Amino acid sequence: MNPVGLISMQYARPFTAEHFPLFRRMRDLGYDFVELLVPEPGELDLAETRKALDDAGLAIVLAARVNLQRNLSSGEPEAYRAGIDYLKYAADCAAALGAKIVGGPLTGNPLVFAGRPPQPVAEDERVARKERCVNALKEVGGHAQRAGIVLAVEPLNRFESDVLCTTQQAIELLDAVDHPAVQLMLDTFHMHMEEASIAEAIRLGGKRVVHFQANENHRGFPGTGSTDWVEVFRALHEISYSGPVSLEPFRRNDDRFGVPFAQWRAPHEDESERLAASAAFIKSHITLTEYRR
Repeated sequence: MNPVGLISMQYARPFTAEHFPLFRRMRDLGYDFVELLVPEPGELDLAETRKALDDAGLAIVLAARVNLQRNLSSGEPEAYRAGIDYLKYAADCAAALGAKIVGGPLTGNPLVFAGRPPQPVAEDERVARKERCVNALKEVGGHAQRAGIVLAVEPLNRFESDVLCTTQQAIELLDAVDHPAVQLMLDTFHMHMEEASIAEAIRLGGKRVVHFQANENHRGFPGTGSTDWVEVFRALHEISYSGPVSLEPFRRNDDRFGVPFAQWRAPHEDESERLAASAAFIKSHITLTEYRR
């Protein structure tokens, strides 16, 4: 069965040594790995973190945190170079922590969370952005491969990225990069907005898919939204996907006027029962959709 994991932001951001006891809690709730945000320098002692993970019997996947200052799509040389250096650093962190995958919107150019509105892009700049991303990912891919790490590029919805939003765009990019250490990550939350069919997009991704995020259309707990999970997991079985499946069930229990849903909020109550149910829900779909009568 695919390992099922939970994003560290479910509990805390930033995630520091004081939160290490949560590793055991995640394991007890039925999770096989934690998807940890790539720690900023000095945020975590990597050797201590790996020991805490091993002690809890929990595996790990890393999620990259790009911004406009470290941005593979940027025409500014300093930001572009910083984007390359950051992904190399992320791969090194992954190797030190015992992870095999670093996923996320590696191409950069964030929108809403960077406070940057989308703007029209001239054709020459569009082509230049692609070229910059391709060259950078080839360089970073070589570094990651030497470290035993796979980079998983994630398409985001149109409100969070203006360079990579669909699986088809990702395939175009990965075809141009053509590096075994640079592959694909898909997230059903973003796919709800940008794909005509989530199942068809999964099939299109095929063998390139190395990391999968199983998120509701409204980012609530699995089973509380409109996602057709049977269709999703049947498609994953069809492409013989055996990689990690992570959950980001950011809380949606406060529908008061003016509450910003896009802003991360710390938990204000014990969510253990719902988190355990979420892990069981996803694992049951992985198991049952394998068998089609």
